[in-house]
Amino acid sequence: MTEYFTNDNYEVQLQNKITQLTTLLSDFNLPQLVVHSSPVSHYRMRAEFRIWHDGEDLYHIMYDKKTKKRVRIDTFPIATVLINQAMQAILPLLKHNETLRHLLFQIDYFSTLSGQLLITLLYHKKLDDNWLAQAQLLKQQLAEQGIEANLVGRASNQKICLDVDYVDEVLPLQDRSLTYRQVENSFTQPNAAINIKMLEWALAVTKNSTGDLLEFYCGNGNFSIALAQNFRQVLATEIAKASVYSAQHNIKVNHIDNLKIVRLSAQEFTSAIKKEREFNRLKGINLDDYQCNTVLVDPPRSGLDDDTITILKSYDKIIYISCNPQTLKENLKQLSQTHDITHFAMFDQFPYTDHIETGIVLHKKS
Repeated sequence: MTEYFTNDNYEVQLQNKITQLTTLLSDFNLPQLVVHSSPVSHYRMRAEFRIWHDGEDLYHIMYDKKTKKRVRIDTFPIATVLINQAMQAILPLLKHNETLRHLLFQIDYFSTLSGQLLITLLYHKKLDDNWLAQAQLLKQQLAEQGIEANLVGRASNQKICLDVDYVDEVLPLQDRSLTYRQVENSFTQPNAAINIKMLEWALAVTKNSTGDLLEFYCGNGNFSIALAQNFRQVLATEIAKASVYSAQHNIKVNHIDNLKIVRLSAQEFTSAIKKEREFNRLKGINLDDYQCNTVLVDPPRSGLDDDTITILKSYDKIIYISCNPQTLKENLKQLSQTHDITHFAMFDQFPYTDHIETGIVLHKKS
């Protein structure tokens, strides 16, 4: 498996993605594609492995998508160096600790460019005080090997944090650095290097913007916080509670004073804009105070629903970040009726996979 992650294979798969994307969207009048490639190795901030128990031994495994067979993973070149170091250090410690290894079925690693690490141990058993004591010992043993990590234990309807359940990422962006709190088990961009390129691209395509920005699916404020400098005001929506809490924290630590985030789905916010419904979660926010000429959407793989697309058509500029070219194509069939595509970018967020991340900017037709 390690042999697959090579420079030659990276260039081949990247070219295949470029061909696939441009062919899929060839029905549209597209500008030149700008491709943002990924580092070839150690780019992934997160990694999840099943744990295989083989007598007295235990090790990380993944399942081959084609053959469905399990593959032993001793090193993982696409994950950060910090994750690889933790993988090597933790297994010998777990191997000789019956409390921590018993019914352990998965380990999740979550790291940052800023050097923070969170490790989650998942179990098919209830966790008790003895587990907590042994987990504290494990944290100390890792620290003695130079690996500072926070630990979380998870079981059915149970979560135990030794200290915290998040990491704080610091992203260098042009002439500043932005801090993002990223909570365990919630969505974050897995490829930090590509995320920086996505944010820089979004800053470039919104430079000299007029009016305000509306963002759907804002997550922990990844785009909103970076783009606030280009707009008078920013209003962003997100439905996941953990992401909203992280976003509020990130607004505060980055000293952003022109951004508000509300916990609404895109569909709910659409109803609010149409004045079909009133929401207590919009208390204190007058939508009429916003002059949103630009809207940014970063939807799930299912893409945008018809009501949201109808709302988007009223905006002068649409920035569409897509993780699924198929649903992007379907949405563009409707959006291209009223808007022209002016920017077209591909971000290789997930090298060595079939996944393609796309950035599209549309401007309303004259």
